[in-house]
Amino acid sequence: MVVEFRPRGVCSQLMRVELDEDQVIRKMEVMGGCSGNLQGISALVKDMPAREAIDRLKGIRCGFKDTSCPDQFARGLEKALAKE
Repeated sequence: MVVEFRPRGVCSQLMRVELDEDQVIRKMEVMGGCSGNLQGISALVKDMPAREAIDRLKGIRCGFKDTSCPDQFARGLEKALAKE
């Protein structure tokens, strides 16, 4: 399953995640934002269960913002899983 969502309150513009039938992240792509950091996050969550990624990333803040790209990824992923 491939899920796309638009993050809010951060620099990145679009997030796309590919999940297998066991809800394991096979690929994460982010358009816009801090390229190096987002490539690092993408590499770290690869082959990670989606629920574990949500638990690890949800609530991370960026500077004075109430959210961050990792937090937005976790929130978008969480919404996508709730729809299943």
